[in-house]
Amino acid sequence: MAGRHDEAGRARLYVVATPIGNLGDITQRALATLRAVHVVFAEDTRHTRGLLTHHGIAAKLAPLHEHNEREAARELLRYLEAGRDVALVTDAGTPAISDPGAHAVAAARAAGFEAVPIPGANAAIAGLSVAALPGPFAFIGFLPPRPVARRKALEAWREFPHTLVLYEAPHRILECVEDLTRVLGPDRAVVLARELTKAFETVQACTLGEARGWLEADPDRTRGEFVVIVAGAGASSRSETAETERVLRLLLEELPVKTAVRLAGAITGGSRNELYAQALAFKKGVPQDTKPRQGRKGRKGREG
Repeated sequence: MAGRHDEAGRARLYVVATPIGNLGDITQRALATLRAVHVVFAEDTRHTRGLLTHHGIAAKLAPLHEHNEREAARELLRYLEAGRDVALVTDAGTPAISDPGAHAVAAARAAGFEAVPIPGANAAIAGLSVAALPGPFAFIGFLPPRPVARRKALEAWREFPHTLVLYEAPHRILECVEDLTRVLGPDRAVVLARELTKAFETVQACTLGEARGWLEADPDRTRGEFVVIVAGAGASSRSETAETERVLRLLLEELPVKTAVRLAGAITGGSRNELYAQALAFKKGVPQDTKPRQGRKGRKGREG
């Protein structure tokens, strides 16, 4: 708990998660910590003042954001060296995860001070909890803002077999979805989680090929911060394989093997050789009609 130094009597740095939208999404431990520390370093002191005031907390605030982090980290260390506990917060969620704070935490630890995590609301985990996509997952955070760099970054993840989680700003969401579709393919499942925990929270599940159309259908759908969750290459391949098998089995119920294989290939884009091998394997497990069909010279009619 804040206010108690570590075993060596040194002050501590508390890395405190704050709400990502709904002010009620803050833990009792976080509130107790923010009340007890000597100073709170915040990404935007005005934003954090509103949160603290909402919970009746009067705390000293100091700025620590992407433009002053190194200088602010030195000031933060001076508080710790003076024996004063410090809290670090960002505007929403957890500091040092796609937000400022990593340098300050590293500096504190390098100086021998303990960094204590105070967990709480997290947009990536909140989005994953309602995405219904399989784990494990990789957290990418924000992609590069420029198209060429963004597509190059995505290329590195093209064959990753597990779920991908990234953040995107409203003014880049259409470009982001377009590049995801171009690099990963239109058939990948995607979940667009927008404005999580806020009044206009929206969670849309579709394919990447459908995502841009859904976003453009209503201007409000491109507003707010996004968590974009994309099925991995492995999940996509398993889904495509299952669909190919389903189509082939249905066709085999009504058609000879060669015809079923030809049509299944045309429908799914699957390899005819692979489909033919699958069809023969399926047929071995299907009871055959015991009455032979008569062809020339009394032979059974050929399947295929």
